[in-house]
Amino acid sequence: MAGIRWPPEESDAQPRQGDFDTHSHYSDDERSLAADSWSVKSEYGSTLDGDDPRQSDAMEALAVAAGNLRSDYSSDKDEHEEEVEQSMLGQQSYWDSAYTEELANFREHGDAGEIWFGEEVMETMTSWTARVCLAVSAGLPAGSGEGLSLAQRGLGEVASGGNVTLELATWSVLDIGTGNGVLLHSLAKQGFSDLTGSDYVESSVELARAVAEREGLTDIHFVVDDILDTKLDRKFKLITDKGTLDAIGLHQDGDARKIYYWRAIVKLLQPGGVLVITSCNSTKNELVEEVTAFNQSLKVNSQEGKESDVTSSPSRGVEEGPALEYIDHVRTYPVYRFGGSEGSRVCTVAFILKA
Repeated sequence: MAGIRWPPEESDAQPRQGDFDTHSHYSDDERSLAADSWSVKSEYGSTLDGDDPRQSDAMEALAVAAGNLRSDYSSDKDEHEEEVEQSMLGQQSYWDSAYTEELANFREHGDAGEIWFGEEVMETMTSWTARVCLAVSAGLPAGSGEGLSLAQRGLGEVASGGNVTLELATWSVLDIGTGNGVLLHSLAKQGFSDLTGSDYVESSVELARAVAEREGLTDIHFVVDDILDTKLDRKFKLITDKGTLDAIGLHQDGDARKIYYWRAIVKLLQPGGVLVITSCNSTKNELVEEVTAFNQSLKVNSQEGKESDVTSSPSRGVEEGPALEYIDHVRTYPVYRFGGSEGSRVCTVAFILKA
């Protein structure tokens, strides 16, 4: 889940007092509020305590469909709660504290920790990702009947231990903001074997290693790395993100910080490689729009003759077209409708880096 550290700016290269000291700046009640608020948005199938489930479902769906815009009638208390949530979940100290606690809990009780968005979403994401990768390898549209049929046959052979024409084991995988690393466990069950998880929280990486060792998945590689200032020098054929872009967006300067994210993605992804994002804070259309805007910025840089540090080809964008292109999205998450709008609690979207 974690995996981000905000790059220093000239004006605040030295941390200001209070920037990262959430323990002194926020009360216990405020820290609990932020955690509870994130949990409500992150738990697949959850509802607000005491609310009619249908009403909660509809209101959450409306918020998603409306672009997560706050009502004109929201109270000062609501605004304060939202500000607390954003400022805390965008701080490294929050995640340091969270994963230090989860690591201690694992050592004492053997609990691997929370699965962000829930196990059902994770399993849907990984099985769907495997199908997309197999279809992409065959040069077929991921969402087409032919592509899905081929992918399903390939996954059946993986499950039975047979050889597959399109071997998922050849796909190098990077899970950014890996948290406790369990998403990689699920990908391993699908047939992926070249697996790396990165996170900028050291206790998260330590937890992920310990959980993987307990499960006998010692071939998974975990590394401490900040996606916004990545030091990884390897390119991957598949990059997965389950909640990390969400956390970046919760920072008060989230829109600006996301530029670093997309630059890192293009840097780390092989040409023809796939990015799969699962989000609870953005809709499919919003993610596509965000990628489109980033692609356009690459074109502008190329047209102006600016040197780009996001790919090995500074001229990418004019002749070659968009860097990232939408492939498909998960269509099986429950959809809720209210007042003429519709949405779901989470979305999973795949993009390909055009060769």
